[in-house]
Amino acid sequence: MQHHAAGLLALTHDDQLVAALIQDHCTASISEADRAMLDYAAKLTRSPRRCNQGDVAQLRIQGFSERAVLDICQVTAYYAFVNRIALGMGVELETKPARQTARSS
Repeated sequence: MQHHAAGLLALTHDDQLVAALIQDHCTASISEADRAMLDYAAKLTRSPRRCNQGDVAQLRIQGFSERAVLDICQVTAYYAFVNRIALGMGVELETKPARQTARSS
């Protein structure tokens, strides 16, 4: 989460929300739907074999469509995949966001 905090801050402009999500999404002041989404993403990341239809049903109860559930699953799995590649190759995270110049944009 720390690596993506700057992007979330740019989208939300809410320092307190970003800090709370970094600390623990379970105690952050977010909607029930957002909490269900993050609970699912955390479970899929930490213990994917424990995921089941009940987890998907909880997302549906919160109003997520089949497409949205698939998107949540795919994005979560994609980041797990990419992070494992980066970690496996010894890639270190940047300490500061890269600056865009006129040439690079």
